[in-house]
Amino acid sequence: MSNFLTKISSQPAAIQCAFWCLISNVLLVFQLAVVRLIADEINVFEIVFFRSLFSLIFVVPLLTKNARVLLHPNRLGIMILCGALAFVANVCFYFAAKYLPLADITAIHFTRPIFAAILAALILKETLKGARIIAICAGCIGAAIIIRPGIVELNIGILFVFGVVAAQTWNPINRRLLALSEHPDALAVWNPLCIIPLALLPTIFVWTTPSMELLAWMALIGALEMLNQRVLARAYIHGEAVVVLALHYTRLPIAAVLGFLMFGDVPEVWIWVGGGVIIAGSFFLAYKEAKSEKTRTTNAAQ
Repeated sequence: MSNFLTKISSQPAAIQCAFWCLISNVLLVFQLAVVRLIADEINVFEIVFFRSLFSLIFVVPLLTKNARVLLHPNRLGIMILCGALAFVANVCFYFAAKYLPLADITAIHFTRPIFAAILAALILKETLKGARIIAICAGCIGAAIIIRPGIVELNIGILFVFGVVAAQTWNPINRRLLALSEHPDALAVWNPLCIIPLALLPTIFVWTTPSMELLAWMALIGALEMLNQRVLARAYIHGEAVVVLALHYTRLPIAAVLGFLMFGDVPEVWIWVGGGVIIAGSFFLAYKEAKSEKTRTTNAAQ
């Protein structure tokens, strides 16, 4: 494994970003799948609470090695804001998983990069041109093909996904800012630290004593979330916010396959048509970014 990671670290930044984004997408989709398995047995707020509690337990080894750095971020306000937004997004995401197939959630969630990419251009001064515009447009078109607004019947889960979109629009900006000043594992520590007290209050009112099986599932969700935070932080180190957002589109086929294997959800043909458009745009972006970086490196060497 160490040899493989060493090989990945020797690749251009855009390729490293794409790799970490792909791993993050697998972790997130599988996490939603587990939530869907248990959401009828235990309240979503309680799932979020236990998930964050287990996530914090799992990062204890990181704290014992590097507590001084991880517990004292340079941008504490942004770190706390990230955690608060993550709480809202998690609650909405998990409620959505209760009502919608994984592929549908993923497709609707693709509306987020449209707004976040614009904010990245305005606040982080990242450029929106060429391959980036093509990738974002491809994502919009592909998502529209899948969602078919005005044709598909409204499901309350759709509203929860848009709640995720609203909460997460700022977080790519926050993550990119934190990637410039913080240790990549800091967010994996601070997210559960912020979410636990926020989730505890509603959990008190909906408390159900979980069985050992439910605790095991929620521990798994916590482990997946902790790993996802660490992986995603590395994606933002190697790619600008716009690039990371566009590469999130690869989540769709992962969600479609996992939804079919675990729940028998058969994606409609429109999901594959739209997904094809989205994936083409994403890989085109990764190719162009890698080529552009190689050209800049060559010119700098000369």
